[in-house]
Amino acid sequence: MRRLGELPSERVLGYRVKLLVAIMVVVSVVTMLALFLAQRSLAATVEEDLEREFATELAAVHLAQAVRLAGLVERCRILVRKPRLRAVFEDDALDLLYLTAEDELRDVVVENAGKASAVTPRGLHAGAYWFLDRRGALIQPPDPNSGGGGGRPLAVFTAAQISLPRLAHTPQVGYLAGGGGRVAGELIEIIAVPILSSETGEAMAALVLGFSPPSVSGRGRAVGLKSGIWMGGRLEGGELGQDAVREAEVRTAVDGPVRVMLDGVPYLLFSKMLNADSLYARAFEVCLYPLTDLWERQRILRWRVLGAGGVLLLLGLVGSHVVSGRLARPVEQLASDSAEDRKQRMRVEAALEVKSLDLQRSARFSADASHQLKTPVAVLRAGLEELLAQEKRPAQECEEISALIHQTYRLSSVIDDLLLLSRMDAGRLQLSLGPVNLSELIAAGLDDLSTWPEDGVMAVEAEIPAALFIAGEHRYTAMILQNLLENARKYNCVGGRIRISVTVEDHAVRLAIGNTGRTIPPHAQSHIFERFHRGEMGENVPGYGLGLNLARELARLHRGDLRLVQSAESWTEFEVCFQLALLVQSERPSA
Repeated sequence: MRRLGELPSERVLGYRVKLLVAIMVVVSVVTMLALFLAQRSLAATVEEDLEREFATELAAVHLAQAVRLAGLVERCRILVRKPRLRAVFEDDALDLLYLTAEDELRDVVVENAGKASAVTPRGLHAGAYWFLDRRGALIQPPDPNSGGGGGRPLAVFTAAQISLPRLAHTPQVGYLAGGGGRVAGELIEIIAVPILSSETGEAMAALVLGFSPPSVSGRGRAVGLKSGIWMGGRLEGGELGQDAVREAEVRTAVDGPVRVMLDGVPYLLFSKMLNADSLYARAFEVCLYPLTDLWERQRILRWRVLGAGGVLLLLGLVGSHVVSGRLARPVEQLASDSAEDRKQRMRVEAALEVKSLDLQRSARFSADASHQLKTPVAVLRAGLEELLAQEKRPAQECEEISALIHQTYRLSSVIDDLLLLSRMDAGRLQLSLGPVNLSELIAAGLDDLSTWPEDGVMAVEAEIPAALFIAGEHRYTAMILQNLLENARKYNCVGGRIRISVTVEDHAVRLAIGNTGRTIPPHAQSHIFERFHRGEMGENVPGYGLGLNLARELARLHRGDLRLVQSAESWTEFEVCFQLALLVQSERPSA
């Protein structure tokens, strides 16, 4: 797997291309989705507006039809109140019925000279009339081929179509299809108005007038509208074919417009029941409005939306190119910087490798030198001790030999420290941590400190818990404490003091050792833990500059650390951190 610094320029260019393609895909998808939703919303809005406008105009037409029907009903009521017609039924002179009606209804019925195919006048003029007896049955006219006074032959319709199952006290509206409902023929609207007795107020008969049904097509938004009357399971009249719609669609369209297909053209189907409370057969007015205009408007709207979407998509693609260039610029810069960083890292790694080799050689040299020096020092000490044991040697020579023996012990201590450091540098020093009684180690260290001869008495302040156990190894923990106490003694002043305090925080134990004396200069504080560093303060103090370095390395092996807390105003304080040991027993001997 290649590192970032090793990316070639081709891969950086490939990243830029992939970023551009990804942004373009996102922009394209979002734009097309927005266009689709916008076009769908606009198309639905246009369709709703068109349906609402047409429904409003159709409602106005229906209102005009209702007014016309109310006028027809009122005129029929006036006709049936004429005394001569009422007298014919009260006197049971039915042979004079149609002759009397011919005179009384002359201003209402338009004569068509008996032609069945003539067009029936529209408006408030009837094209035919009949009478029903008190049972609702048709009273046959004298000449069935004349169709009463209207000129329509009765054969065009049937007595069953005109008759009622019973007479009602309210006008009854119905629709008749020519040919008795078997073949296509003329369609008329009939109104059966009861003739009431002047004495009892009961219905003696009924006058049936036939009118041409109104049309809703041919004006306003109704241009192109096809209408008809649904009755008896089929469409009658108008411009619609017999199989244009189904009965289920007609009944469903009563509650609202329904979209249907007719000859491959979409239509809106409107349906309205014309005689809900009539005793005649149910009839529905059916209107089919073509949606070709809606299709054309939606097509124009779709092209406009697509045009606007194309412009937006083009702008989005241009913006994607600009954005991808700006986003790829940091990556290109990062690739360039990574190449430079890789070169720098290679130089640093080479330098570190050289340093590591030097450190390894130094560690091996320290270990080898320490091993080589231990034997000569031991031989030298043995020879000096043998000389010291000889009798009759002057006191001055004995003192000099004793001083030399003391120096051999100091030299052995330095050799041991160097061996320990070389083991730590090589990673071969592994500690087995266990509970160590820190309180006892501090007390033992203070006892050893009191045996040293001093020019002036030093005051020692100690705040130590009775029994405090830490996780450590007894030998090396004592070495840390010994180095810190000796350091506090050696760099103290005459009549100074040493203060030892211990604090426990969570699972950490902090041991602070401070002493009076000269402060460490700020520029030297960062070097005090370096090996063989003596500084200005240690020029006249015996030592080799290994104590603090060794103590810190050992503290870190104990999973803690050693640091300089402060060195100012004639007070220097170090702090070493240990881990608190969790003991099962309240007392355990130290390792």
